[in-house]
Amino acid sequence: MRPEAGDAQIEGERVAHRLDGPRSASLEVLRDLLEAERARWFYWVPVFVGCGALIYFQLATEPSGWIVASAVVAALAIFLVGSRGTFSQIATAVLVCVGIGLAAAKARTQIVGAPVLQPQTGAVWVEGFIETLEAKANGGERITLLPVRVGTVDLDALPKRVRVSFRKATAGLLPGDYVGVEAKLSAPGRPSVPGGYDFSRYAFFRGIGAVGYATLPPELKPALVEPPFLMRASNAIARLRKQIGDRVVASLPGQTGAIANALITGDRSAIAEETNEAYRASGLFHILSISGLHMAIMGGAVFFALRFVFALFPGVALNYPIKKWAAVGAILGSLGYLTISGGSFATVRSFLMILVFFISILADRPAIALRNVALSALLILLVFPESVVDPGFQMSFAAVVGLVATYEALAARSERWFETAGSWIWRGVGFFAAIVGSTLVASAAVAPLGIYHFHQAQLYSVLANLVAVPICNLIVMPAALATLVLMPVGLETWPLMVMGPGLEAMAWVAYQVAGLKGSVSHVAAIPPLALGLMIAGGLWLCLNRYRWRLLGIVAIAVGVLVAPLQVRPDLLVGDEARLVVLRDNEGKFAGLASRYSEYELSQWLARDGDPREAGEIGIGDALVCDGVGCVGRVGELTVAVSKSPASLRDDCRRADIVILARDLVAGCVGPRLVVDRKSSVRDGTLAIYVGDDGGLKIRSVADQQGNRPWSQAAGR
Repeated sequence: MRPEAGDAQIEGERVAHRLDGPRSASLEVLRDLLEAERARWFYWVPVFVGCGALIYFQLATEPSGWIVASAVVAALAIFLVGSRGTFSQIATAVLVCVGIGLAAAKARTQIVGAPVLQPQTGAVWVEGFIETLEAKANGGERITLLPVRVGTVDLDALPKRVRVSFRKATAGLLPGDYVGVEAKLSAPGRPSVPGGYDFSRYAFFRGIGAVGYATLPPELKPALVEPPFLMRASNAIARLRKQIGDRVVASLPGQTGAIANALITGDRSAIAEETNEAYRASGLFHILSISGLHMAIMGGAVFFALRFVFALFPGVALNYPIKKWAAVGAILGSLGYLTISGGSFATVRSFLMILVFFISILADRPAIALRNVALSALLILLVFPESVVDPGFQMSFAAVVGLVATYEALAARSERWFETAGSWIWRGVGFFAAIVGSTLVASAAVAPLGIYHFHQAQLYSVLANLVAVPICNLIVMPAALATLVLMPVGLETWPLMVMGPGLEAMAWVAYQVAGLKGSVSHVAAIPPLALGLMIAGGLWLCLNRYRWRLLGIVAIAVGVLVAPLQVRPDLLVGDEARLVVLRDNEGKFAGLASRYSEYELSQWLARDGDPREAGEIGIGDALVCDGVGCVGRVGELTVAVSKSPASLRDDCRRADIVILARDLVAGCVGPRLVVDRKSSVRDGTLAIYVGDDGGLKIRSVADQQGNRPWSQAAGR
């Protein structure tokens, strides 16, 4: 019997037996059920810590540190002096966990806080040290600078990092070089639509305070100051990564080399968008980003290789804890892989997770257990609480929780099956059945999150993963490990000759599956309530043990039913009021766009579940245009897009909504809503909903962001 079972399991069986008859809704039965699950209460700690962090990121204004600290202290005091009853214990523990999550997020914001460049600049001179250097598939380049000078910006208002893109790569540049460049900079971009992905928040927690593009190639210059010690150390690692990447690409040219470089050094910038799209459409995009899968394969390969070598020496194997030695070696190997792969945020999370698993082996505890998953999640949420709103974190742990819960439920039965299997054929069948099952479980676990964040469902992802994941596990990643081991002696070509065909096979699978009719289903945005119900139901199903966990299926089903109920906007205005779309007679978007609004429009279409490209959008029958403007209808309301001062007076008199891509200089009091360039810049994209009674509901990006340290409102 596992240690966590004990008396709780006996109690659980007793309660479950009682519930075989008519279901009782009494508090006594509920208390008994909760007590039966006491051994698993810890699994819920990271869930409620995450809820606290999520509450922090949903607030419209920045909470005071004193208020947050007071809330945590009050919750802890209630927990310590409160009643010892089951319900009060759970309630107060939930309050403490939520408070800790809220405090961790607040503390993290204070720690990483740095100036953000607020106004958009013209061409300014920027000088600083190159921190990272990324090649692009189109021949361009992107560098992240630790700036020493940005135009005339004061030193105390200098961003911590500046990211600059170049149309052409500059030969000879290396991390650590001090360069000067003329660039047009702005604050990191806001969401393209209310409820959309917030790059400005992502950039804030990475210390990126300005982004832009260069107008001239960079110039190597003498450093004005000595680089910090930590940067000198990171530069050495960055240069080593670049050398490794160059040697990999030299042996494997083209997209095969670009993907190999991504899996070894974490640099995905040279992967063409066509390749990315094929992997994305086939459900294999997770393979291109170093994450838990790759870290587990690398760490596991080191662990089993070392244990195999130690086992070759009976004197060592019989007298020393070679399993623990191998675990220590795997931790060091994983740390080395983390270093070589660039230490991206997702990779650091994966390392922390694999670290907990190998420490469990050192502590003589089962490595694959929900307790270890909970510990990993808790550690990550305390150190990086912003992970709670990161799609990568959410999808990674959704898959891991689903897989480990399924493993724990089926482990004993599968072991008996393999022991009684009469031949290697049946064992092979069981092996591939496990691959199919794990792919189905992982796909089901991440599907709601994929739809919520990316508005797509890959219908044939199981087929693609069934073929590609074994290739990745058995050929590609072991060859990548061998490449790193043999590269110091100049023999990396041999393992790369093995890795190359494996990568080509994976690419073939990606393109073939992506090319199947209906491989990608475009889904309109679903409401947060639907996602919350599905996540809560999934957690209830996976983290509890006894039969009442099946209630999680009910919550998931309700979430699925709620998913199509998201109200979609009737009119969207963005890109400084130059981009205007409204629904045509078929319920699809049509309207006006500018040459600068392609990305923004593509995001709107994705959220609407519309598979069209931005370039396919025209005015259709939604608008009637002439030389001075356009007029359309949204429900019972008239929308006028004014292009000329000559038409503005008539538009203000006749239209209910007036939009003009310039600043309004005269009064326009007739319409119910006027959107000009100034208000569009201030508020970001506007989503406008028209009720059946003609009522207007308006949501803006500024409303979504609120007044937070990463929002543009914080700088005003």
